[in-house]
Amino acid sequence: MDTPRWLDDDQQLAWRAYLRMQGRLSAELNRRLQAASGLSLADYDVLVHLTDVPGGRLRPYELQRALDWEQSRLSHHLSRMQRRGLVERRECADDGRGAFVVLTEAGREAITAAAPGHVAAVRHLFFDVLGPDQVDALRRLATQVTTRLDAAGE
Repeated sequence: MDTPRWLDDDQQLAWRAYLRMQGRLSAELNRRLQAASGLSLADYDVLVHLTDVPGGRLRPYELQRALDWEQSRLSHHLSRMQRRGLVERRECADDGRGAFVVLTEAGREAITAAAPGHVAAVRHLFFDVLGPDQVDALRRLATQVTTRLDAAGE
């Protein structure tokens, strides 16, 4: 059996700081978004992906891939959003077994109303404390890590 490659002290501190930041940032953004709009971060993520495509509709597997969620999580979450009138499921005319997740007018109105406050919170809590070089470094780091994750999943 191979000997584990433990994190050195600097890596351990960086990793724990990242986990703490990510957890606290997500919790705070979720809290603010819910208080201001009634949307969760998960709702917002779904709505963003639907507003980013022509016609506001995606196949469930496309949405699942874009969000990187398990199928059951997506299915349950879409059911909750559907009950609230934010999305609906429509059969695909070309494929009797297929379906689309479609953004409703209420869903579009909800994200349109929520987006300015959410972007302001992201800017205030995250980007306003970073300089341009740090933003560039963050983009490069995130790209490197996601590229590694993409390769590991193949």
